[in-house]
Amino acid sequence: MPLATKSNANARDRLLLAAAELLTESGDQTLSTRAVCKLAGVQAPTLYHHFGSKRGLIDAVINYGFTQYVESAQGSGAEDPLESIRRGWDRHVHFGLEHPTFYALLYGQIEPGKPCAITAPAQAMLEALLSVAAQQGLLRVSPTDAAAQLLAANVGVTLSLITQPPDALDPTLSERVREAALAGVLAESRHARGNRPTQAPWSRTAAAVALRAQLQADATGLSRGEAALLGELLDRLSAS
Repeated sequence: MPLATKSNANARDRLLLAAAELLTESGDQTLSTRAVCKLAGVQAPTLYHHFGSKRGLIDAVINYGFTQYVESAQGSGAEDPLESIRRGWDRHVHFGLEHPTFYALLYGQIEPGKPCAITAPAQAMLEALLSVAAQQGLLRVSPTDAAAQLLAANVGVTLSLITQPPDALDPTLSERVREAALAGVLAESRHARGNRPTQAPWSRTAAAVALRAQLQADATGLSRGEAALLGELLDRLSAS
């Protein structure tokens, strides 16, 4: 039955829904534009009008699927940044396991030297949380470096779990990798849950990273040159 009889959505939305349904069934990118148009109840020119090509349609489906994940991840800025990062990690893994086809399309079709623009909002959210953590003296590396390390580990463990047979799925693997990844970017003795910054003196590295993050958030009172010089000195201290 054509999808047009199931929904009052416009042609573009019907095409997205039809492509998503067929991609889920096939599990890969062997998508027939004729089948998509038939399921959506439209003619081929309509598909090319909205998406330009089959590749454009597939990219739009992936983008739509990941947008649902990103929008559901929005949280309160008053939350503990480390707990928010942990929840974001778990939500990322859950999304991959719940939508393995979307996830495989998203991360399984990469091109060398070409960052994934679709996941940029999620990475920006992670960097924002890590900037807050840095300002609290919780990081031993910069928020940008910490985000890169955590995201790489998060994607890697999700892909690994997707490939595991259901009867052999290890539900504790994600948590173990998550805590190991956090331990690698957090200041010493800060990665355990409930261990707040006031419970241990700041190291020189954590203090430098914290001040660098604060400088990026607010450089009021400093000239551009002063801010650049101070930033360079803090980067050296944090790197050492």
